This record gives sequence, structure tokens and C-alpha cells, in this order.
Amino acid sequence: MVAMFTLSAFADEISPDPQVQIDVLRQCGIRHIELRSILQTNVLSLTDLQVSELKSLLDRHGFRLSAIGSPIGKIKIDDPFQPHLKKLDRAIELCKLFNTPNIRMFSYYLPEGGGDWDDWRRDVLDRMWDKIRVAEKAGVRLIHENEHRIYGDDPERVHDLLETVLEQVDIANFAAVYDPANYVHGGFDPWKGWQLTKQWTVHFHIKDWVHGELHGRVAGEGEGRIAEVIAEAVSMNYNGFATLEPHLLGGGLTGGVTGPELFPKAAEAFKNVLDRVGAQYE
Repeated sequence: MVAMFTLSAFADEISPDPQVQIDVLRQCGIRHIELRSILQTNVLSLTDLQVSELKSLLDRHGFRLSAIGSPIGKIKIDDPFQPHLKKLDRAIELCKLFNTPNIRMFSYYLPEGGGDWDDWRRDVLDRMWDKIRVAEKAGVRLIHENEHRIYGDDPERVHDLLETVLEQVDIANFAAVYDPANYVHGGFDPWKGWQLTKQWTVHFHIKDWVHGELHGRVAGEGEGRIAEVIAEAVSMNYNGFATLEPHLLGGGLTGGVTGPELFPKAAEAFKNVLDRVGAQYE
């Protein structure tokens, strides 16, 4: 096998308008989108008409999706589960429609009163297994992102989650997204995060960060050690997506902002990293 990175983007960082998203990504030589929102509406809240119109637009311009960028798992661990689980059904419908196997997801926030994750670990795992059983039947893959403030924000807990779950399920249905900036933002070591999870990583989110800052940096200019991680992924013959999520103008619970002027700079910086480490990309 030859390592290959397929470039994608959280295009809502460019603009809420899908046509502007496409125009900028074409300029960057990127032909995939990780669909999180359009028109300031989350992917799982889009109407059937909006979905149909977007699919037609993407098809006309030769774009495909790297994943459904869902918010599944971005609720408190003690919030009602069944209504939230129903959102997975919608995400699966969209996977089939847009012909992508991947659904990005998370591993819950602590309850309102706080507490200790040791008290909630079993609940996190049970909910994961419930969702994975649905994914297995549908033939899709849930990919867990190491988002800050969730169970899976600490490298040790991400490792625990992946190792425990993947003892019982196939990596074809559950695997890891690696996001170096999220580790940095949360005060964790991104290199440790990579070492503990690289064997299960099938997807990258590319943003860089300096701890304590309020917005991201282009790849290679922060503390995410992106070049070192990508170089090792090349040595492991990584073959999958690298999705740009720069957050150059800031970020929050529902996503980030980079804008149409800065996004090409983020794309160019990551391509420079790929070139420096001898990675192939498309």
C-alpha cells in the first residue's frame, strides 16, 4: 500500500452558503466536504428539500462527502438517550444518500452538576455499544472525535474508549478521528494522544493551536506537532481523509469560522506540511 491523504473540509467554516463553499474549495483543489451545516442549519436538521438541493449542487460540481459531521454524542451523559439515538437514524439516511460510510460523533459531556468521569464511564460505553449496533446493521462507520470537555478529550480516556469498544466490535463500524488541536486546546499532549490512538485512527481533522489562544493557526504553526504525526502516518501507510477545520477566526460548540479569504491559506499550509514529509494527497 501507498499512503494517501484525501483532502476534505468542514466547508461551513468558509461560508454558510454552499455555493461559496464549493467555489473556494475548487480554488483550493479540494473535492470533498465533511457536511456539518449549510445555511446556518445543522446537517441533521436539514429538510428533505434542502438535502435534495445540496446533493444536486454537489453532484453538478463533482463533490462528494468525507463524512456526515453530526453532533451525535454532544449532549450531557444523563440527558435522555432514546430521542438522541433517533438522530442516528437520520445520519444513516444521509450516509446512504450522499454515499459516504462515515458519521463523525462524540462521547458526551458530564452532567450539569459536574462529577467524575469514573462515575459515568459505564454509561458512556453502553451508549456507544447501542449506537454501534445500529451502525453495524446499517453498514456505516462511527468515527469518534477527541473533542474537548467530553469523555474522550483526555488521551488516556480516548484510548480506554477505543480499546474497550473495539474488543467487541469491528473497526469497520467504529474508529477514531484524530484532532491534534483539540488536545492542545484542552491542555493535553497531542503526541501522546496520537501514540495512544494511532492504531485505530482512520480519519484526521486538521487544525493547529497554541494553548490559551482563542483561535486556531494554520497547520505547522501551532503546538499540534502535525508534521511529526503526519510523517508517522505516512510510515504506517495511512490511506484516508484529512479534513481541514482551521478555526482561524475562532471556534465554539457548533463549529468554527475561517472565512473565504483565509481558508485557502489554511489549505496551502497543510499541503506544504504534506509535501515536507513526502506524503501523497489528492
